[in-house]
Amino acid sequence: MSAHPMEPPAGGLIPRPERTPESLRLALARVAPHRLGEMETQKNEAFALAAEHNNLGPIRQWLTIWAGEVEIERRPDLAARRRNAEHAVHGLAKDDPAWRAAMDELLAVVNEAREATA
Repeated sequence: MSAHPMEPPAGGLIPRPERTPESLRLALARVAPHRLGEMETQKNEAFALAAEHNNLGPIRQWLTIWAGEVEIERRPDLAARRRNAEHAVHGLAKDDPAWRAAMDELLAVVNEAREATA
C-alpha cells in the first residue's frame, strides 16, 4: 500500500468506484476532498426526500449525480473541459453565441461522465 493513500496511483487515475455512497465518498476524498461537504449535504437531502416520499428515486438520482461528479474529478481530460467551459460561461454574456457553445460543452462533459458510470 502507498505511503500516501490520498494520492492517485502511478499512472494517474484512481479506479472508478462502485456506485455506493461510501465508495463514492472515498473516491471523492481522493480526487476532490474540497467537495465532500457538498456531497454530504446533497446526500442528506436525498435520503430525507426518499424517506419523506417512501421512494428511492432521490437516492438513485444522488448516486447518478455523484458517480458522474467523481468521474469528472478523477479524469483530468473531463475536469479540464469542465473548467474551461465554466470559465467561458462565467466570462461571456448570455447573448454571445460562445456562451451557448460553452453551456453545450458543460452538458457534454456531464453526459459523458454519466454514460461512463451508468
